[in-house]
Amino acid sequence: MDHERVARDVTVRLSTASTALEACQTAVSALARHTPATISVLLAVHDRLRCVAATGAWQVFATVPHHEPGAPHPERRRSIVGRVYASGEPATVADVTTDPDYLPVRPDVTTELCVPVLDPSGRPIGVLDLQWSKPVELARWRETAEQLAGGLGARIVALGGPPAESRSEKLLRHAAAMTAAPTDWDLMAAALTAARDVSGLAAAVLLLAGRRGPRLGDPTGTPGELEARLRAELAEAGPAAFGRLIARAHRHGAAYTLGEAGHPPTEDYQPLARAGARTLVAVPVGPADGGGVLLVADERLLRPDPTTVNLMELLAGQAWTCLDRLRTLDRLREQASSDPLTGLRHTGPFGQRIATATPGRTALLAIDVDGFKTVNDTYGHQAGDRLLVGLARALEGALRQGDELYRTGGDEFVAVIEVNRPEEAVRIAERLAEAARRTGRTISVGVALPRPGESPQRTLHRADQALYAAKRHGRDAVHLSAA
Repeated sequence: MDHERVARDVTVRLSTASTALEACQTAVSALARHTPATISVLLAVHDRLRCVAATGAWQVFATVPHHEPGAPHPERRRSIVGRVYASGEPATVADVTTDPDYLPVRPDVTTELCVPVLDPSGRPIGVLDLQWSKPVELARWRETAEQLAGGLGARIVALGGPPAESRSEKLLRHAAAMTAAPTDWDLMAAALTAARDVSGLAAAVLLLAGRRGPRLGDPTGTPGELEARLRAELAEAGPAAFGRLIARAHRHGAAYTLGEAGHPPTEDYQPLARAGARTLVAVPVGPADGGGVLLVADERLLRPDPTTVNLMELLAGQAWTCLDRLRTLDRLREQASSDPLTGLRHTGPFGQRIATATPGRTALLAIDVDGFKTVNDTYGHQAGDRLLVGLARALEGALRQGDELYRTGGDEFVAVIEVNRPEEAVRIAERLAEAARRTGRTISVGVALPRPGESPQRTLHRADQALYAAKRHGRDAVHLSAA
């Protein structure tokens, strides 16, 4: 093999390439004229190595995870190409079956050579990978591959650098992150990050309508300088200004500035101008009666194109869909953990709560409605239901801030309270009994505090036993379990 001829052939052909992608394909095609290897070039795009040119492979890995050059290596395997990119050092693997990072592209491959594609400053921007199924002079091919990768890196940089993600690709990637967001806060963070990344503008803020009036969305991390000023000016302008901006967006649709000096903003946008915004895209979010507006801004005088606005509208639609899904899931979780009649939490959350009971501090108050069966038998279940709802509200009103009330059975309730001594728990139980009397009914209450080493179930059993003792003593009574 005349390696000098290989280098000349590839170098000459590279000089004719007019784009970075064409340069990569040219290098691969030229190399393939001189060796039967499976050849590919992968360039760093966002958080992955993306295959931009390949030949001779039955299977091509379109993207391969990588780790940033110079950063500590992650524990999981990346592949040989990912390892070479991260280290910036070539790898020659004489027997791929012995390397746990090998990614199989053909069953007959035995040898792999991978070298980093470096920019003129020596920083990896990708890799050139060759794989053979027959014996090959690896040392000589390594010299040639490194030489060609250096020329390819210089040509890529001269042609503008590796290809960037398109804005549509960015939007789809961010849409996946928003869909996976577990909380409202994570969703807002993902949406604002997406707005900045896809639009190319410096700051993004959400204004959202709500039951208590329009509000400024919570900050999602450390805002940049312009974003901090925008938030401060909007906060000073207040909810009325938020409402006008939201109403404007939903009444007239998306809007954007042309980035031209000498044209004053309308009154609604004055807070943004005072913060230093000179370019703005504003798009409605969600429905007019409960949505909001996404504001994406920059202090530079720019000219957003209509495609940017369209992408922001798509982003806002996806963000609202994800937010609506999260809120629906929250409602379903609340319904699943709440008693549909009284609205009190029931046995599932109660079991989780008493599992964290503190010995000597967390009191369990077992409550039973006296004579409830008689009400049902005499007046019917609807009357019984009304009694339970009214009693639940009365008992909630008699508890302190932070005390919790659960419905654990038909006419059975348990209050979980934190106290300093047993007498305090008894006083609160007596307050509950008095609150019940004011509704025209009476209750019996059993009180127990966890003992050291005692299971929550055992504490609850003692509270129940104290409740039965109260009933045996004539009902409408409070009984404390022995310490």
